[in-house]
Amino acid sequence: MSVNQATAANDESAADVRPAEPVNAMPPEGKVGARPADRTDMVGKALGLLVLLGDEPRGASAAEISRRAELPFSTTYRLLGSLTRDGFVDYEPDGRRYHLGLRIFQLGQRVSNHHGFAGTAMPILRRVTEQTGEATILSVRDGLHHLTVSKVDGPQTFRVTSDPGHLGSLSTTAVGKALVAFAEDGEREKLLAEVPLEALTGKSITDREAFAAEIGKVRRQGYAVMDEENEAGMRAVAVPLLNDQGHAFASLATAVPVFRLDLDGLVAHVPVLQEAAAELAARLPQR
Repeated sequence: MSVNQATAANDESAADVRPAEPVNAMPPEGKVGARPADRTDMVGKALGLLVLLGDEPRGASAAEISRRAELPFSTTYRLLGSLTRDGFVDYEPDGRRYHLGLRIFQLGQRVSNHHGFAGTAMPILRRVTEQTGEATILSVRDGLHHLTVSKVDGPQTFRVTSDPGHLGSLSTTAVGKALVAFAEDGEREKLLAEVPLEALTGKSITDREAFAAEIGKVRRQGYAVMDEENEAGMRAVAVPLLNDQGHAFASLATAVPVFRLDLDGLVAHVPVLQEAAAELAARLPQR
């Protein structure tokens, strides 16, 4: 919902706000129109603000976003105003906070549909959940993280928190390990050297050699396991979706709370996941 930006300004210090450049200001002598480099830079800054807001499920004030983005408040405020007017950002007057807008959701749905994650993948994920009784998660690699693109919750009351759009660790998750282990050879070596080894729990792998050994094990056995390395009280098993060259372009996982299933019971779901992964690999675009 778009809101008059004058209202939003009341929650920030007026001293932080610098006057905006005049709209009708003439370009410097010898130059015509706005500078393309400046426009490109502002687009990059606006996209950066959207990424920051994506990490703030409860929203953030303009001052908070300005500090996180390391941008002047006036620049942040003007960009947020433009993004709000176009529906990419919502402004909440009561809490004086900004959130991602529905326009982002619409674009995300189009991307999901383009890659077949909604129409093609969801029925297969639902079938896996019916067979396992647990949550099923489909992820792809996004740089040095994995991105959850689809998820079906299990019928049990205990809910997995990795929702679509979630960016997670490649080193502490089953889906992440599968993506690294079955990446193209050169890319895998690069990931082994560059993936952040985050200590999210006491069981997280933080040693580079230990991580390489774990990835080698995943390649040999054909599946990856997470045993409370990413989140205390949770386990998961994942298999890769392989393209025609045998490299992973996505990974499929079953996630369970530790009190409901031990490791042997979890690994017993691997054949179900592998069958579904082969079907998905045949149907989804192999990006």
